[in-house]
Amino acid sequence: MAEEKEKWQGGLALSTAVMAVLAALTTLYMGKYSSRAIMAQGQETNQWSYYQAKSIKGHTYEINLKTMQLQYLALDGAKTETAAEYEKTMAGYRNEITRYEAEKKEIKAKAEEIAKGKLKAQEMGGNFAYSLIFLQIALMLASISSLTKRKYLWYIALICNIGWVFFFLDAWLLFY
Repeated sequence: MAEEKEKWQGGLALSTAVMAVLAALTTLYMGKYSSRAIMAQGQETNQWSYYQAKSIKGHTYEINLKTMQLQYLALDGAKTETAAEYEKTMAGYRNEITRYEAEKKEIKAKAEEIAKGKLKAQEMGGNFAYSLIFLQIALMLASISSLTKRKYLWYIALICNIGWVFFFLDAWLLFY
């Protein structure tokens, strides 16, 4: 009887130590992916701000182009030198508008890519957090089992590890 009790307590101690190591590992990954999500949020915000700046600059050229077009129409065939200068300036404005539109597309694509990475990191960090909760419950039950010498609490603690396995794997594989 004493040998069986000692064997049970040894298993309890070993399993508790393993759960503590897994909890530390899970905490590490939870922090890693939560930090990635926060960093990606900053990068995404920077990209959208850059996009907005390009939009404003492009819109400024559009307004200037429209103004130049109206002034050009007001010339009504007068001074060909002036008309040529207007046409040259308007062509430059059109080129700038086209350039800003192309740059905005690139910036938008990059911002959307960062957003996808951020969402994945958030999901992974959240799943690591859920898995950590199961380990914390299991550790608490194992500790109470050790103090009260109630074996059934240790079994419940071991069963709680199934929740850890599920969410830990889900964090990596994102299967739902």
